Amino acid sequence: MSERIRVAIVYGSGREGRLCDRLVDWVRERMAMQAAFDMALIDPRVHLLGGSGPASGESGLSALREEVFRADAFIVVTPEYNHGYPAALKEIIDAAYREWHAKVAAFVSYGGTSGGIRAVEQLRQVFAELHVATVRDGVSFPHAWERIGADGRFAATPSQEKAFARMTAQLLWWARALRDARLAAPYEETVQ
Repeated sequence: MSERIRVAIVYGSGREGRLCDRLVDWVRERMAMQAAFDMALIDPRVHLLGGSGPASGESGLSALREEVFRADAFIVVTPEYNHGYPAALKEIIDAAYREWHAKVAAFVSYGGTSGGIRAVEQLRQVFAELHVATVRDGVSFPHAWERIGADGRFAATPSQEKAFARMTAQLLWWARALRDARLAAPYEETVQ
């Protein structure tokens, strides 16, 4: 077994022209600098039924469930739409069930003034129902579109960079602890 933790980065938006792509790129760059993690991507444009990606339809749903199953942890990158999280993200979450159990999630959110934190608070409730622990710290980006430079790349403030480092440290701790626990005793057998 690899000592590295497999983190699935989950795109919260499936919209055309989504800002989510730039934030996921920002997350991926930071995760690539950390030796403890391997990365996978879960994207509603690729995995959801009715999508037009190469793995859409029933094969996309199977691929989505497999990615959720294989992951030790998740970083959900989500916008806030109308004080909530997007429908595409809900569809991703609801496409699997037991595959989520006894894992951990962290959140990078963006939006207007709130920076997406209302969406994250709702997601914490949803993930609790799926037996997913969520880390305390996250990263939020109020008015995220203002953080895009002339080169088209997303740029965070120093405090947001520190918040990301805290969040990933918590994610790593929980992911290791929960992976060890899942290996010691299958979760479904223990809680039923």
